[in-house]
Amino acid sequence: MSNALTPSPAPMLPERFANPLRQITDLLAQPAVRRSLPMALMVGLIAAAALAWMTLSTPTQKVLFSGLSDADKGSVTQALDQAKITARIDNGSGALTVDEDDYSRARILLAGQGLPKGAPGGYQILDNLPMGVSRAVEGERLRQARETELARSIQEIDAVAEARVHLATPEASVFVRDNAAPSASVIVKLQAGRSLGDSQVSSIVNLVASSVPGMKPESVTIVDQMGGLLTKSADQSALGIASDERIAFQRRIEEKNRTQVVQLLTPLIGAGNFTVEVQADVDLDETQATRESYDKQGALRAEQGNWVGNQKDGAAAQPGGIPGALSNTPPPASTLTAPQPQPTPAPGATPAAPGAPSAAGAVVGAVADAMKQSDQYSRAYDLGKEVSVTRAAPGAIKRLSVAVLLRDPETGKPRSQLEIQQITQLVQTAVGYNASRSDQVTVISRKFAGAAALDDKQPWYEAGWLPVVARNVTAIVIALLVLFLGVRPLAKAVLKKRDDTAPRLALGRDFGGAMGGGGDHMAGGHSAPVSIDALEGARNYDDRIGMVRGFTRDNPARAALAVRDMIKADAKQ
Repeated sequence: MSNALTPSPAPMLPERFANPLRQITDLLAQPAVRRSLPMALMVGLIAAAALAWMTLSTPTQKVLFSGLSDADKGSVTQALDQAKITARIDNGSGALTVDEDDYSRARILLAGQGLPKGAPGGYQILDNLPMGVSRAVEGERLRQARETELARSIQEIDAVAEARVHLATPEASVFVRDNAAPSASVIVKLQAGRSLGDSQVSSIVNLVASSVPGMKPESVTIVDQMGGLLTKSADQSALGIASDERIAFQRRIEEKNRTQVVQLLTPLIGAGNFTVEVQADVDLDETQATRESYDKQGALRAEQGNWVGNQKDGAAAQPGGIPGALSNTPPPASTLTAPQPQPTPAPGATPAAPGAPSAAGAVVGAVADAMKQSDQYSRAYDLGKEVSVTRAAPGAIKRLSVAVLLRDPETGKPRSQLEIQQITQLVQTAVGYNASRSDQVTVISRKFAGAAALDDKQPWYEAGWLPVVARNVTAIVIALLVLFLGVRPLAKAVLKKRDDTAPRLALGRDFGGAMGGGGDHMAGGHSAPVSIDALEGARNYDDRIGMVRGFTRDNPARAALAVRDMIKADAKQ
């Protein structure tokens, strides 16, 4: 007897789980399954076509809001339903989505109603700050709140649609040399066709710099949505800034004249039928002059002086010598002279001016001058003074050049010279034509090259309805392909199977009649006689059943004997 242990055989799997593939094949080979397989396949194809239709016919979704509360989702969904805008909620992320074609309309509608109301922002972030957070987290939340509030303040400007603010506030250090100044970056998304002026940019810079302690205006950078730098750099010289301002002023002058010409010609010629270009040579130099002028003849204001007379014939001799008897001699007797009367002017003669010296005055003056020995006078005159200060402001137009190109009519005669001359006069009047400064206005009429390129119509392949039509047409084509290539052949196979089954059932009824002794109901000559060897060589169950029916049809007596033997065998058991 051997003590060796024999390994126990491994547990055998049931026969039905031994070969799953064979079991599936046998299941599909059953008559009931085979008969129902075309119908199941047809139902599957119809379901696949419906799924493809639902997938392709549904427009592309775009996220409208994400992270909203349930109350805000309910309010937003209700507002969109009232406006007949279909809104969907993503089960995974909880984001609220709408059709891509309805995105802009939904945003405008909700913004007009002030939805969503509970969107957190600004200093509301600090209300949700949990207790016990670290100082770093608290500082980041405070910085985030400041950025949000500054962005909201900047968005209040009319030309700004959206704004984002990034603050860089370094940690304070006890060492003065290690302290860094804070800085800020602002990105603004402007409204369509709008721009920010220099004053508005300066206002945003000062707003941000004043909101953060220790921040200087030079540390604020503003960028628009196109990536253009709106703030002036610190290293830009004053000459460069002045040059930019002068160029901007010249452009404004040109744009003003261009707008005037366009407004004048649009009702006359039609929009798109002409182009206008204006070149203005503007005097941007600022001049200042000062001038002083005096009158050649002044007015006597004050006179001061003295004169010494002559002694003629000892008449006017002064006493002299040694005081005594001779010095006390009286002067000689004076001689009186009778004055001469002034002549009376003749009738019609012009009288002398009141201030003009008369003849007697001239004689007295001559006598006085004859008695003078020397004179010394100091006279002061008031002179006329004129001071003129002239300051010419920049902006005067030195020369203006205007070019207008007209489009010739597509049909009919070209424009006449009289019409072109009238348009030229209109343009000259609109821009303030001045021949003295050599202004030039040129108007010509030609056919435009590539007129289709100047058409403002949107190409058909960029239209918004094209994606919707493409999705629907694709879904319809897929459904038709499934219908004609899948459902229709299966339907034909099912109907053919049903047609083949009907004659077999009729043969079964004939077989029952033969068993009842009515062999006259059989119709001979339907097919070739079936033998026992043919029955044993049948390929499958359906072929064997068909052959049995044929054998019964051809040999009813033998079939009856076979049935009788089978009944007897069952009775013995």
